[in-house]
Amino acid sequence: MEKNSKIYIAGHNGMVGSAIRRKLEQEGFTNLLLRSSKELDLRNQDAVAGFFAAEKPDYVFLAAAKVGGIIANNTYRADFLYENLMIQSNVIHQAYVNGVTKLMFLGSSCIYPKQAPQPLKEEYLLTGLLEPTNEPYAIAKIAGIKMCEAYRDQYGCNFISVMPTNLYGPNDNYDLNTSHVLPAMLRKFHEAKQRGDASVSLWGTGSPRREFLHADDMAAACYFLMQTYNEKEFVNIGVGIDISIKELAELIQRITGFSGRIDWDTSKPDGTPRKLMDVSRLQAAGWKASINLEDGISRVYNEKFMPGEIVS
Repeated sequence: MEKNSKIYIAGHNGMVGSAIRRKLEQEGFTNLLLRSSKELDLRNQDAVAGFFAAEKPDYVFLAAAKVGGIIANNTYRADFLYENLMIQSNVIHQAYVNGVTKLMFLGSSCIYPKQAPQPLKEEYLLTGLLEPTNEPYAIAKIAGIKMCEAYRDQYGCNFISVMPTNLYGPNDNYDLNTSHVLPAMLRKFHEAKQRGDASVSLWGTGSPRREFLHADDMAAACYFLMQTYNEKEFVNIGVGIDISIKELAELIQRITGFSGRIDWDTSKPDGTPRKLMDVSRLQAAGWKASINLEDGISRVYNEKFMPGEIVS
């Protein structure tokens, strides 16, 4: 990418897209195409076609998606499938039609089978059944990977895909009904501390293991791969180290300074038992994560909650 290349970041207001925007701006890129969902509805085929025809971006980071945690994924199953399929289909197709030099599609670690061997290697895709609670979202993301592969095979498009692990960082979602586990815990512990609660109730048993990557590390990896990687096979982006949900809760309890107890509601689902990414392909390409989990969470907590911001 040249410094004056026209780069479209689809989803630039979200946690992923905003991190990519920050990284590009830090590296001196100034010709960024940015449209909010109100300005450009990526589910609308005609609107997306008109945008690409008018703007003719050179590069595309496809970070736009409808995302959420277990509750949202399991409740709005049709929405997650339909909206994500429409968003990525419209953007990928118009990138081909309008001669985009290179596109990066960002997926999710939930594409892997629920009982896949650990750590998750890229070749485990489509080797088993998915976790039922987020199956619609996962199927949409798998379709995005396969679209990039198919447009490469049929039309010669340099479309690549990356699969980030669980992310956290600036511009995360803290709505307790739709957020992921880490931001939800941060909010729960912070508000419990403010109220002086004796306990915090968390879902499940605490036994599942998850890997967490700071959004700034994710953006650095995407920037690196956009410059250097041009292969058909998708690439996992992660740290290669996981932690149990119980350990994560205790870490966040310590960071927030909550002195009460943690109650585990075992009537609620745990989700996938473990999701640890094999990042050997990424590391072999020459990139490795640099932000320590405790440091990263502390930074996020201080930025989001300590200035006295009221979370809604």
